[in-house]
Amino acid sequence: MKFISSSTDSALTLEQWQAARATATGPVALQIANDYDVELLADDLHRFSRIELQFPKWVDGRAYSQARLLRARLRFGGELRAVGEVLVDMLPLLARTGFTAVQLRAGESEAAAREALAFFPGHYQGDVGESRPWFLRAAVAAA
Repeated sequence: MKFISSSTDSALTLEQWQAARATATGPVALQIANDYDVELLADDLHRFSRIELQFPKWVDGRAYSQARLLRARLRFGGELRAVGEVLVDMLPLLARTGFTAVQLRAGESEAAAREALAFFPGHYQGDVGESRPWFLRAAVAAA
């Protein structure tokens, strides 16, 4: 997981992307609201190097679902960045749903975030990176 201290490189809003879509060249970073249907981006995903998904409140988890759809169903391979009210406690689920970068909320510690990512060595459910649970991966490796 990559940690971003502050957003120095800007991403286009959905409205900016729609206005520039026909003339845009090169990789584009896009920021979308957490209520947007990401499946509407399917035809353009190859044009995005990064998609930033919004967490306007830490209790609003719709961006987790967007990330899962982008990774598992739409096979987006670029950077998925969580921005907004992102807390250290959210890191394990962010990683499991496909986020590769995070901009932590002010006051959150990167050291604590790294510790949170390492806290659980395995999970009973698969995730977007590996569909098998940890104990089945371990059994196959041992065989």
